Amino acid sequence: MNDDRLYFRQLLSGQDFASGDMLAEQMVNFVYAIGDRGTGECVLVDPAYAVGDIVDVVEADGMSVTAALATHYHPDHVGGSMMGHTIEGVAALLERVDCPIHIHTDECEWVTKSTGVGNDHLVEHVSGDVVTVGTVDIRLLHTPGHTPGSQCFLVDGRLVAGDTLFLEGCGRTDLPGSNPAEMVDSLRRLAQIPDETMLFPGHRYSAASSASMATVKKINFVFDEL
Repeated sequence: MNDDRLYFRQLLSGQDFASGDMLAEQMVNFVYAIGDRGTGECVLVDPAYAVGDIVDVVEADGMSVTAALATHYHPDHVGGSMMGHTIEGVAALLERVDCPIHIHTDECEWVTKSTGVGNDHLVEHVSGDVVTVGTVDIRLLHTPGHTPGSQCFLVDGRLVAGDTLFLEGCGRTDLPGSNPAEMVDSLRRLAQIPDETMLFPGHRYSAASSASMATVKKINFVFDEL
């Protein structure tokens, strides 16, 4: 893929969108916009908190949202109730843009319960499926452990990992639907991702916002324990 054609933006909650939202600032979620500059189409990964702000950002870049991809069902990624707060998510996106929401099939019931979005807007996938936006292919990789249907996205040498893998550490496995053994298996698979691939996590839990998998494999203790 020609980098001039690939549209890829990493947006930080409480800073690039949802400014002034204390929960968004505390949770430091990343939302990603991935698309094809040639066609002007893009998808949003895990839109939450201030969905209108996110859509405004990509539209200011001359892009139109055609779909959303969910790494997993937690409210800070797709919307819903958390810690006494109601977080905007894919339901709010659908009020502005009529588009499909791509999820792993094991996440369907959880996403519906969290967001209230019905099956008519949810597109279920299995590992290895490809979602295409313009001429950009996004490969879906099932990585359960944090949640049953957690998934990562591979696109043009980039791994968008949600809460499966951070630059330092990995997603929690003590929450409803979590499974420590599945997380270990998922991390073992991610350890096979080429070293030159850039990791883009679901939260900014480290000083850097991204790093090569070679660096992550060196500095992240989870790989020492596999």
